[in-house]
Amino acid sequence: MAIRAKLAAFGNRSLATAIASRYRFISTLVLAEHEGGPSLREAAQAASCYPSVSQVLLADSDKFTHPLAEPWAKLLHVVHKKGNFSHIVTASDSFGKNILPRAAALLDVSPITDVIEVSGSHLFVRPIYAGNALSTIRYTGSDPCMLTIRSTSFPVASMSAHSKSSAAAIEQVDLSTFSEDDAVGKSKFVKLSSQDTERPDLGNARIVVTGGRGLKSAENFKMIEKLAEKLGAAVGATRAAVDAGFVPNELQVGQTGKIVGPELYMAFGVSGAIQHLAGITDSKVIVAINKDADAPIFQVADYGIVGDLFEVIPELLEKLPEKK
Repeated sequence: MAIRAKLAAFGNRSLATAIASRYRFISTLVLAEHEGGPSLREAAQAASCYPSVSQVLLADSDKFTHPLAEPWAKLLHVVHKKGNFSHIVTASDSFGKNILPRAAALLDVSPITDVIEVSGSHLFVRPIYAGNALSTIRYTGSDPCMLTIRSTSFPVASMSAHSKSSAAAIEQVDLSTFSEDDAVGKSKFVKLSSQDTERPDLGNARIVVTGGRGLKSAENFKMIEKLAEKLGAAVGATRAAVDAGFVPNELQVGQTGKIVGPELYMAFGVSGAIQHLAGITDSKVIVAINKDADAPIFQVADYGIVGDLFEVIPELLEKLPEKK
């Protein structure tokens, strides 16, 4: 059974860059999760070696095995009451979005979500109107200032560029005062459904290959999966493709799906709805293939091919070498 941990450390290095490189907030708590892979203790030790981390708080309990918002929010509330942090930060993913709003309600503060730029200790930039405009927000409320960070908007920090003579202290969170009130028991974990695949995680992949409604069927969508396998890429889909039943919801890219920022984003049969474009703006290079020359996707693409994807994909599959 995987044990999830609450770490006052940078479990995601790109998230670390958000506040570690230029701004050192006083007593910032970064909420991270651990599931699978190395043991909980090993994950804590790895986090403690990061130059910007002064302490790692470890909550090792079956209560946090699953990412249920109620116990995690209660835990965050308990830890803050002891540490009195000025800022609480987590990634703007399903884990962070599930927990931070409830924790903010318990602490009676208003959170700031989807931050893409940190301009000061209480000054942040976030997208609005599906990414078509940027809003600069100054936080004037009481501590803690609670943020979700869009990690794809920040470069990955290089560990080799830093040096640290000793690891930060690892402290076990005292759970003796953690009481399971009525709110904690209002939900329960039923099951986790996920695809068993060796492909990279969609949110962190270097290359993402996405298919849209233009693929016409779930059978045709397998061409996208074959291309992704050759490229060592993650597979994504538009909301239209998900709603049509081509692929499961977990592959959806866009405002209501995953926010991605790969080095290469390839879109096949994707028209470029505003909600989809909001989820790919952090991509370094965007390649679009669509038979409609007026498709909105070409307005943001670095490279575009006006052509039939049913001709382009087979040609790519034929010419690309097998992934080693």
